[in-house]
Amino acid sequence: MTIKCSVFIATSLDGFIARKNGDLDWLPGSDGAAEIEDYGFKEFFLSIDTLVIGRNTYELALTFKEWPYRGKNVVVLSSRFPKTPKNLAQGVEGTSLSPAELIHRLASSGSKHVYVDGGKTIQSFLHADLIHEMTITRIPILIGEGISLFGPLAHDIKLAHLTTITFESGFVKSKYKVTTTS
Repeated sequence: MTIKCSVFIATSLDGFIARKNGDLDWLPGSDGAAEIEDYGFKEFFLSIDTLVIGRNTYELALTFKEWPYRGKNVVVLSSRFPKTPKNLAQGVEGTSLSPAELIHRLASSGSKHVYVDGGKTIQSFLHADLIHEMTITRIPILIGEGISLFGPLAHDIKLAHLTTITFESGFVKSKYKVTTTS
């Protein structure tokens, strides 16, 4: 029952994943106005079978023109799981299980690769020592304040650098393996 948990996320250069109010207006392509390069997301998305997100990330995704997670099992971590639209009822579930309990359940049901998304959710998985790899794309913008990707940590988390790719846009995508968590 081996299961891999990965993060694939963009941050501002000063380490924020969203503004304080959750807005992504600083993130190129967030307005849906223009097609932008996917920076490897499609390939990554094809490698996963399950997505675990927090309620705030889920509710944000519901505002998009199209449901971005079609074809994947989606688990929303929340003690107050909102109603799922009928067109998404298949493949979307809510739970208040701890990250460790959820990963055990997903592994038992055959999941192999989980995409963990959303600030608080990523932080809770890191605290539970469940993240194996992180791909972080830094966007060349400073937004000054917002929702931090990592927040406070109980202990150091050591990473091994795997790759870094720079793009003409100024984006810098780095991939890390989590090597030790204490």
